[in-house]
Amino acid sequence: MLRKNGRVLQQLFTPSVQHTLDLIGIFVFAISGALLAVRKNFDVFGIAMLAEVTALGGGLFRDVVIGAVPPAAFTDLGYFLTPLLAALLVVFLHPQVERIQAGVNVFDAAGLGLFCVTGTTKAYEYGLGLTSSAALGLATAVGGGVLRDVLANEVPSLLRWDRDLYAVPAMVGATLVVLCIRNDALNPVTSGLAAITAFVLRLLAMRYHWRAPRAWNRRSTVREE
Repeated sequence: MLRKNGRVLQQLFTPSVQHTLDLIGIFVFAISGALLAVRKNFDVFGIAMLAEVTALGGGLFRDVVIGAVPPAAFTDLGYFLTPLLAALLVVFLHPQVERIQAGVNVFDAAGLGLFCVTGTTKAYEYGLGLTSSAALGLATAVGGGVLRDVLANEVPSLLRWDRDLYAVPAMVGATLVVLCIRNDALNPVTSGLAAITAFVLRLLAMRYHWRAPRAWNRRSTVREE
């Protein structure tokens, strides 16, 4: 069963296409990290560091947990250099990059959808249960953003009620993957549909500003930030 599911990701995309999609996702995640570093007035090293952490943090965490060592980020030079390229771009062209932030957000949503599916599938390939695989799929998609915000001394975006849904679309995508595994229906089509579902949900959340509900009948006297 594990070997059968282990071939699904390879059947969905050829290795070269999969590698290209990974690099695109890494690049746009790195852009978001580098832009935050500029807003925080970090120096060049800080910009590069935040770009690397944002792009690779989720995948590194997943690979360490499942024992896929050394992680792909350290065995494929492209994975390491792509965030540096994004950081360099932001250092010299950050006003122009800021102006196309909407386009960057669309690619970021696409990366979210792709990584929640590939992260869940890879975790399952390495022998984890369905729930654990879904959790690591979510961590793959959003982990880098959490590390980015922590290093920048920000409350992680996925924990803030005033931010559009981010973790929920990834959670839905990962859940769809494990449901397909559970029903022996994981194949290239269903994997693609799970990624697209997460992607579309994230786009809708940005478009209509969907947010998760807060505690019922809040009576807090703490000033909202």
